[in-house]
Amino acid sequence: MARYGPEHKEATRRRMLETAGRRFKSDGIDGSGIATLVADAGLTNGAFYGHFRSKDDLVASVVAQQLEDQVARVNALPAGVESVVAFLSEYLSPTHRDDSAGGCPSAALLDEIGRCDDATRQSYTDGARSMIEAIARHLDDGDAQLAKERAIGLFTLLVGSLQLARAVTDRDLSAQVLTAAHASALAIVANRTPATSIDQESE
Repeated sequence: MARYGPEHKEATRRRMLETAGRRFKSDGIDGSGIATLVADAGLTNGAFYGHFRSKDDLVASVVAQQLEDQVARVNALPAGVESVVAFLSEYLSPTHRDDSAGGCPSAALLDEIGRCDDATRQSYTDGARSMIEAIARHLDDGDAQLAKERAIGLFTLLVGSLQLARAVTDRDLSAQVLTAAHASALAIVANRTPATSIDQESE
């Protein structure tokens, strides 16, 4: 029987994490059984348990990897607010809204993660903290604490807005949610109060 090297084992594990991540984000964690998950990766149940102790172990690993990949993308952007502005346009787009499987893990899984075991929630906590720090580095203009607060606000706004845009059945309302969220996000990036229709009428 052929024995595979560590590179093959790592590649198999990575494939499992990637396919499971897409499945979780499209069908939900609870809606994805092990049989489907291993079939997506082209594995057998026996191979699955050679990499993960349980489905919960897989979930925690997927959450960690999904956030790690997202943080890496943000960290790879050229330093500065211009990169954040470009990121906002991509994140709050109809294309991202319509691609749960390939999109942000927070927007797709946050409600379920809150009901997961401590290991998964800890994986998410570590990843969310890293994501906030990555955003804050782009927003930092000399006040690190303020940059972190703005990053938390921006991250929260992005995730919640995308969830709402996906949840509503009214496509016009969904588009309005993305547009309004984009304006508010730009205000956070610029460190200013967003103009409202009431403000504009009173000028």
